[in-house]
Formats: sequence, C-alpha cells, structure tokens
Amino acid sequence: MQTMDSFNFANKKAFVRVDFNVPLDDNFNITDDTRIRAAVPTLKKILKDGGSVIIGSHLGRPKGVTDKFSLKHILPRVSELLEVDVKFAEDCIGETTEAMVAALHPGEALLLENLRFYAEEEGKPRGLAADATEEVAAAKKALKESQKEFTKKLATYADVYVNDAFGTAHRAHASTALIADHFDSDHKLFGYLLQNEITAVEKVMKDTEKPFTAIMGGSKVSTKIEIIKNLLDKVDNLILAGGMTYTFAKAFGGKIGNSIVEDDKLDLARELVELAKEKGVNLVLATDTKIADSFSNDAKTDFASVKNIPDGWEGLDIGPESEKLFTEVIKNSKTILWNGPVGVFEFDNFAKGSLAVSNAIVEATKNGAFSLVGGGDSVACVNKFGHADQVSYVSTGGGALLEMIEGKVLPGIKAIRGY
Repeated sequence: MQTMDSFNFANKKAFVRVDFNVPLDDNFNITDDTRIRAAVPTLKKILKDGGSVIIGSHLGRPKGVTDKFSLKHILPRVSELLEVDVKFAEDCIGETTEAMVAALHPGEALLLENLRFYAEEEGKPRGLAADATEEVAAAKKALKESQKEFTKKLATYADVYVNDAFGTAHRAHASTALIADHFDSDHKLFGYLLQNEITAVEKVMKDTEKPFTAIMGGSKVSTKIEIIKNLLDKVDNLILAGGMTYTFAKAFGGKIGNSIVEDDKLDLARELVELAKEKGVNLVLATDTKIADSFSNDAKTDFASVKNIPDGWEGLDIGPESEKLFTEVIKNSKTILWNGPVGVFEFDNFAKGSLAVSNAIVEATKNGAFSLVGGGDSVACVNKFGHADQVSYVSTGGGALLEMIEGKVLPGIKAIRGY
C-alpha cells in the first residue's frame, strides 16, 4: 500500500478528504484551528512534490445550503497555514467547480464548499417523517443512485485519493469511503494524520506493552458498554470514573444523594464488576468524591465516600483518596489509554482529579509508557493543563476513536486497506 512518503505527487491532482469541522463563533471566527493544523503536513507534502490539491470537508450538520456552515469562513486560515492563496469553489460539484479543478496548476490548492450541503454525501434522505415508511424507502433508493453519481463526480477531479479525516473515518460517506472504490490500490492512501491515528490506536490495542491501563470517564455507563467489554479482554487495569461512578456506587447499595445516575443500568454495573473478576482485570473505582450542594463552580463543597453522599449533595470530582489510588495504578503502567475526565473539569473547583490523572499520565510517559489520550473532553483536559505535548499521542477523533477501541473496522480505513 502506498504511503505519503512513498508516493510522488508531482503533476498529480489529489483529492484530499480532511476534517475541517472546526468551531466558529457568532462572527465566524475560528475558535480552535487544531483540526486544520493537523492536516497541514499532508497538504504541504503534496504541494511540495509539485502536485495540486482539491480539499474536501464538511462543517457542522447542515440540512441544505446555509451560509452558517459555509467553508468560505475558514478559507483565510487555510491559506495562511498552507502559505498559498487557496482558491475557493462555491459548490463541491458542477461545471464551474469542474473548470476550477481542471485549471489547477502544480502547487495550487482548491477548497470545495461544504460536502454535506448535499444529502448524497451522507446518503441520508432529508425532510421526511420517520413514520413515512414507504416514502423513506423510495427516497433512500433514489438517493443511493444519486449518491453514486455524486461520488463519481468527486472522483473524476483527481488522479489520487488521500483520506486524512480520522474524525469521519467511522462514516461510510461518499467522500470518506465510497470514493476510494474509484481508485486502484496504488492511487489511494492515508494522509499523515490518519496514518498516525491508526498507528497510535493499534499500538494501544494490538501491540500492547503490559501493564495496560485504561481510564474511562464520562457520565453514562450506557455510552461505554461495548468499549468497556472490549477493553476487559485487553487491559490489566480499568479505571472507571466520572459520572459512571455513582451508578456503580448505587448498584452496590450506596447512598449517592443528587449525583447523576442511570437507574436502569444498575444490573449492568454489577455484571461488569463480575465480568472484570472473571477476566482477572483490576477494576478500579473511586472510593471518595468531592461533593457540591449545587452544580456550580461556586457551590459549597465537601468530601464524602462515594457510597455515603448526603441528600441534596452531588459528586462532581474524585476525592484525595481516589487521586492517590488512580495515580498509583497509572504510574505503574506501560500502556495508557485515557478517554473521559474524572470530574467536571470545566469548573476549576472540580478539575483537581482530572489534573491528578493527567499528571500521572505525564509522569508515566516520561518513564517510558505509551500514552494515548482521545475523546473531546480528555483532549480538552490535556490542553487546559498544558500537557498535550507531554503525552505520547493526542487523538483528533471522537466517535472514530471510540469505535476503533470497541474493535470495529472503520469504513474509511477499510476503503483504503481493504480490511
């Protein structure tokens, strides 16, 4: 399979699928350009080789054409980072766009308008009631045919297809997976970012140095069931924290006050504890918590056992005992996966637990451990604490990363690898 370093893009047009789905403020200013900067090495390599790039991306979740989600808003920053005057096509398909593509010279770049302005990109009918079964079925069939034409048009723009959008690699969309069928194995490849993501996740999940510790935060057990089950076959230690803590505490008779809980998942919590025992996994749960009398940074606070939280109070962070417990496990690990903070880190008064976890991961990394941090809130944590460059790898993917951890084969990866 070709790689970015082995492929010579000279005099080639490359369709590069990136993930430029960046946050914008009310004045369309980019508030975080991490995803754009992450794709720059791939785009610059193509241009440096003497190739030209057609950049395809989505922005937001539009239900049609809307100025709010136009990629024209990010064009100046893309041009600035690539250090070239990036051209802009006001549509991603059509005669005008085709002419702009045809006129591209080596070293030039063209940014296409939001691919999701077309329903064909996602392959989902729009504006139909869920109960209109026959109408939906007919619309899906018609859309499937038009999606083929849409995909084919995009493919005709280029000599080579490069997927550098890990954030959408778990979607079987026109530009993330289907388009690859129009290129032979020597003319489709992963960009640097996507390849690095794959390498990092596979190092954690397949090429693992023991002991392997996974820290899973988040508010709900239900959203992490498959991930937890898959990890129980791989990890030595599994730290479950965040809002999940209180579902486990209540499942074993704990009094949790007003803390977040999934009452319909208490049996599941007990099953997961038993499953961990069966598999010989050290399941680590918080023993104490920093509690608050309201969900606010300025709330009155105290500490309590996770199984004895007073009425009217809720747990918003781990306590000092749990910090020591988690830190000890993490520091003695050789492979570390962190997905999800252990408290409401957005509030400075409840960020101490997540900071302790982050500090422990940094120290373990300095001592030779491989650490992968992924998932929006975890990434926000290491950025807030200034630790992003002190862990082994920070993933740009949210859903894509979680699905890989679950053991799923992502469509965007399979489309190029073939498996």
